[in-house]
Amino acid sequence: MSNTSLQYDKVIVKCTEIFKKKTLDYGTAWRILRSSSLTDQIFIKANRIRTIQETGSSKVNEGIEPEFIGIINYCIMALLQLDLKNDNRMEIPSDELLILYNSKIELSKKLMKEKNHDYGEAWRDMRVSSLTDLILMKILRVKQIEDNKGKTLISEGVDANYYDMINYSVFAMIHLS
Repeated sequence: MSNTSLQYDKVIVKCTEIFKKKTLDYGTAWRILRSSSLTDQIFIKANRIRTIQETGSSKVNEGIEPEFIGIINYCIMALLQLDLKNDNRMEIPSDELLILYNSKIELSKKLMKEKNHDYGEAWRDMRVSSLTDLILMKILRVKQIEDNKGKTLISEGVDANYYDMINYSVFAMIHLS
């Protein structure tokens, strides 16, 4: 498990660096997006990954790793939007934003450790394509929950699905490295 924890951290360092740099470039312009728009952005990233996996090629000179990083960072933005729904600020200071970002990563990693314990790191025997499919399934679940105005009868809420998508993306990146 310690190897998984170190590999997880290595992936997250990459994602955090990109998040920081994009925040310097764009600020927190993503605050204008509704949760459903962030879900659609995640869908676009996951769908592109699947297309590349199925066709074996891409016309845009980027592989699938940047798309998994995008999924992780968009999921964190979506989680932050859920927390900040009553906060009308469009611009969040970068030091405050990084604390919020890291808090979501900590929760995500905690969940990963708990599930890894229970599932015995089964993800290590999975294909990256299966992880992609699971992400797409989670996106469809989130879309359904959003269409139902956040109401579920028995299922987890959208936040749990975002955390799972973060972890599936991290697992995929570990496989790719």
